[in-house]
Amino acid sequence: MFRLMLVEDDAKLASLVAEYLAAYEFTVDVVSRGDEALERYRQTRPDAVVLDLMLPGLDGLVVCRQIRELSPVPILILTAREDVFDEVSGLEQGADDYINKPVQPRVLLARLRALLRRGRDASSRSEEIAVGGLRISKENRTVSWRGQPVSLNSTEYKLLLVLADSAGQVQSRGDIMKKMRGIDFDGLDRTIDNCVSRLRRKFDDNNGERIKTVWGEGYLFSPSAWE
Repeated sequence: MFRLMLVEDDAKLASLVAEYLAAYEFTVDVVSRGDEALERYRQTRPDAVVLDLMLPGLDGLVVCRQIRELSPVPILILTAREDVFDEVSGLEQGADDYINKPVQPRVLLARLRALLRRGRDASSRSEEIAVGGLRISKENRTVSWRGQPVSLNSTEYKLLLVLADSAGQVQSRGDIMKKMRGIDFDGLDRTIDNCVSRLRRKFDDNNGERIKTVWGEGYLFSPSAWE
């Protein structure tokens, strides 16, 4: 049985989601206000969070950031907002996935299961990756380079983790998108490429030796270049 915190002010929708998920081994705790979500999370410590953005009391993006600062719990944003800026902001504030309303219940269930599965897989592996002067703590979601902490947003951290977990293996954009967000790459999204550029700047990788571009294939995390 999984514990889910659903932060949603539409009582009818919240009831329908809770009823549907209850048939698939989810216990759903509904919170209707953004300013009550963090405290409820502290009290219940759910296995996953489904979060609306348009909430009374406190905006969902702020709630997302607050929860993420407290825990690596899977967060799925479910919202009527369709602006690409909101999706990018949500992911950068720490959300693991983003779905627009309306959504088919079985799609929501599948995405939740994917997030929980990735969380279990991550926890079963080593809690730290150490490659040369790079240290990635999965438990604390912190990164250091040559003994100095490196500030990364959620998307940058997840991308670095995906690449480092597959060090020495080329990862296509499709592989990366699937591992980061559980969705297929549409061939147009430039999020990964832009994020790689930011990571290179933060790790003094101007020539692309640490995170290599393999033309026509994807990206390669080169272990020997992190000494």
